[in-house]
Amino acid sequence: MQLPALNEEEVELAQAMKTMLRDAIADAGGALPFDRYMELALYAPGLGYYANGRLKFGEAGDFVTAPELSPLFGRCLARQVGECLDRLDGGCVLEVGAGSGRMAADILRELAALERLPERYLILELSPSLQQAQRETLQTAVPELISRVNWLTTLPNEPLDLVLVANELFDAMPVHRFRADAGAWQEAFVVVTDEGFTDHWMPLATPGLETVLQRIWPAGAPSSGYLSEINLRLAPWLRAVAAVIRRGYLLLIDYGYSQREYYHPERTQGTLICHFRHRAYADPYLLPGLQDMTANVDFTALAQAAVESGFNVGGYTTQAHFLLDVGLGDMLQASDPNDIEAHLRLAQGVKKLTLPSEMGERFKVMTLARDMSDQLSGFRTRDLREVL
Repeated sequence: MQLPALNEEEVELAQAMKTMLRDAIADAGGALPFDRYMELALYAPGLGYYANGRLKFGEAGDFVTAPELSPLFGRCLARQVGECLDRLDGGCVLEVGAGSGRMAADILRELAALERLPERYLILELSPSLQQAQRETLQTAVPELISRVNWLTTLPNEPLDLVLVANELFDAMPVHRFRADAGAWQEAFVVVTDEGFTDHWMPLATPGLETVLQRIWPAGAPSSGYLSEINLRLAPWLRAVAAVIRRGYLLLIDYGYSQREYYHPERTQGTLICHFRHRAYADPYLLPGLQDMTANVDFTALAQAAVESGFNVGGYTTQAHFLLDVGLGDMLQASDPNDIEAHLRLAQGVKKLTLPSEMGERFKVMTLARDMSDQLSGFRTRDLREVL
């Protein structure tokens, strides 16, 4: 696969990132756990993919997310958020990882139209450059509402009545990679060779990893060569969120599978994928700092961790069914067909959001509830909790 040529700034950034990673590997004794490599490549201050200020989203970036495809995505989410706020009789909204800020703008505009604005709209964002991009987007799109928005770099320090929204959050969490070899489990570490960074497979060393693998494969490791990944950060993240939610809901949208689908015997190479300027490939060592790295979400593990943290799993469905249940079709029908260009643009966005061959089936929506009724309108038509 031929990738676009790097500009001078990207070359310098890539060199600085590789130097930093080599130092981290040396400090670790020559072999760095893969999840730590992924964490540095994505989030190292000033150098990591999400921290270095490069354009990430949209046609000029590396990938396109649902809020960039259509304003109807954020408007649909706003309707579900508004229902949750009504049940809370107020409260705050917390968006985790707000990307370009486009979804926040669409949600706020729709909530204003519905007369359901939250007391505060909080955005948890670690990247200073993304915070700035979000401010600029909101200032341009909804200047009259930006006074309600506050940015955080950590979770709130006091329990709140809260509706938390996260779109494509878990897929960007660092993962551990593992494989089966001669009936035993091995874990991926990263080492440096003359050719660059590469995998180095060693016996399991990460605390808790063997226990989780034994839970998924109680009969023992599958055939040699089976390789996949696992996110051990779901449970700590949910425990931290549970500590700051007095009552409320989590609305979680991401791409992934149930555990049975995720670790199907025929999915022998896992789901780790990288993106650079709309090219997708599987090499996590090609352009660290310049490429996105993601893995699909194990929604069964997410549900289990949620229950252990004190949440109820209120619903699990496809993105297509969720959006249609909260009014996507009505929104499209309400657009002006005489404005042909705008109407066609909305219709095209709806297709990408809902068609099985696009995002409709691959992306899932899960709601978690804490001390609240867990029956929400976005899960009326098709609730898939029984497959988890």
